[in-house]
Amino acid sequence: MLIIRFFRVGKKNQPSFKIVVTDKRRPPRAGRFTEQVGFYNPVTKERNLNKERIQYWVSKGAQPSLTAYNLFVKEGILQGKKIAVHKKSKKPTEAPASAVSVAAVAPATPAATSPAEQPAAAASTAPITETPKEGPVA
Repeated sequence: MLIIRFFRVGKKNQPSFKIVVTDKRRPPRAGRFTEQVGFYNPVTKERNLNKERIQYWVSKGAQPSLTAYNLFVKEGILQGKKIAVHKKSKKPTEAPASAVSVAAVAPATPAATSPAEQPAAAASTAPITETPKEGPVA
């Protein structure tokens, strides 16, 4: 399967990328890619994209990476919405105001607990006694 992805070139702290078509299973090392279809420099925002070749490879089944897809949508090469590239936070978001008002209206009575929970609650309030362990007699 072919993929359109970025191939980093440039010095340390001065990134620039070739946009290349390559096999998904093999990284595009040292010029081992099918075709170069563009260039992108994020520092200077310089872009050089070959629109016809990108559309050709997409028509042949090449899948652009998420970042490449967003760049193509921004340039008008592909139609669609941008895709969120960054991972979403695992922290829970705050509850909406409507859910809070429903919780405030619902009564919180102890009778609302189920019968299966009541014996467990009674057992947890019982005092715990420890039995002494017998060690080896010396």
